[in-house]
Amino acid sequence: MSAVDPNKESTRRTLVGLMEDKPGVLSHVTNLFRRRNYNIESLSVGHSEIPGISRMTVVVNGDDAVVEQVIKQLYKIVNVLKVTDIDDPTAVMRELALIKVHAAPAARAEIKQLVDIFRASIIDVALESLTIEISGTEDKVDSLIAMVRPYGIKELTRTGRIAMARGNTTTSVNKQINN
Repeated sequence: MSAVDPNKESTRRTLVGLMEDKPGVLSHVTNLFRRRNYNIESLSVGHSEIPGISRMTVVVNGDDAVVEQVIKQLYKIVNVLKVTDIDDPTAVMRELALIKVHAAPAARAEIKQLVDIFRASIIDVALESLTIEISGTEDKVDSLIAMVRPYGIKELTRTGRIAMARGNTTTSVNKQINN
């Protein structure tokens, strides 16, 4: 089965998976995508609120049938505990980017003004460059990148999408968390 059928409408979907924090689990997940010919548009993995459990946010491109198949395949991996499709319009979705921009002394004030407009931060200053940190929606990150591109981007890194359901809805496997 191919991940994208050109005759079907496909969309970017966000899946959140909770898995045991053990060596090789991420490799199993990525191998699943490779074997099934699914493209991972972004992948972010880190510790969760539960010790020993990692949270993976993966963005895939596909229709409902593809996403359903991906979820079923993820559950076949022993160390995967829970998978949730959270493409709800009310979900909180953010991305972090670091952008190193060529910054001649004459352009620094203009760049600083752009950074302020986007509520980003300058986190490093060098003789010929500024490093900007921005977090927000993918559109916000894309917009700042487009605005600073004319100055010359020396280096760029992005986390990819991370997501969480709003309100009382959680993707946690343990809803009883002791504070």
